[in-house]
Amino acid sequence: MSRLRQVLLILLVAVVAAVGYVALRYPQMLLAKAVALEFTMDEPAEPANWSWVRYGRGYLEELREESGLEAVVAGAETDLERLAAVTNWASALWRHDGSNQPSANDPLTILREVAAGARFRCVEYSIVIAGCLEALGMDARVVGLKTADVETRSSGAGHVVVEAYLRDLDKWAMADGQWNVIPTLAGRPLNAVELQRALAAGDGPLELVGVTGLRALLYRRWIVPYLYFFDTSVDGEYLMLGPVGAPQPRTFQGRMPLNVTIYTHSFREFYPIPD
Repeated sequence: MSRLRQVLLILLVAVVAAVGYVALRYPQMLLAKAVALEFTMDEPAEPANWSWVRYGRGYLEELREESGLEAVVAGAETDLERLAAVTNWASALWRHDGSNQPSANDPLTILREVAAGARFRCVEYSIVIAGCLEALGMDARVVGLKTADVETRSSGAGHVVVEAYLRDLDKWAMADGQWNVIPTLAGRPLNAVELQRALAAGDGPLELVGVTGLRALLYRRWIVPYLYFFDTSVDGEYLMLGPVGAPQPRTFQGRMPLNVTIYTHSFREFYPIPD
């Protein structure tokens, strides 16, 4: 066999192995296709003066000091740069473990248990990033992403990310700590719903800051099924956004109740401008 044929054979085997790996680990990507979803732009019946503060001043000072946040965001001049710095830092703290949970769901507990060798889920990346952004004076929230078949799928029906309000751009932006991804379109950061729209439209300028090459391609395919229902908890309310025509889901994977208190089809209600 010639040298060229050997190289081509090796490349073919590598490609087949890569496709097989993706098919086994991320089977939903084989069928994933983003379709346009419709949301209204209705104003909420009552203005929502939500507070995104979750932790007291003393806790945030301890978090800022213990995690070395000032060094993490050193040199960052914009809210987007601060979001990117914290996301990049948090994503490198541990390797994702989809089955392990911390003893308590707060940033300090998670960070301390990671320092002792623990590894956690997408949820914990999001809790850490959102808490650290709050410690830096930014509005941030943990956002759940759920598939259209969230009630009937036996597993893999949800993913969790962060959305931060960038005051210098006057908009919400999404960050995925598990993948170290911040989606942008023509340089402008996107929230989770805007990412869904961009993927459905096939927008060429869509960039996934933090990843490149094959990993970026994998993420584009992997994230699609999760961008259907969007939810977050704020001020004791469980707020969920669903596309027009989609009934409110009542359970997660057929087992856990989804105790949604506000279900809306309104983009504006889900993305209020913080005070």
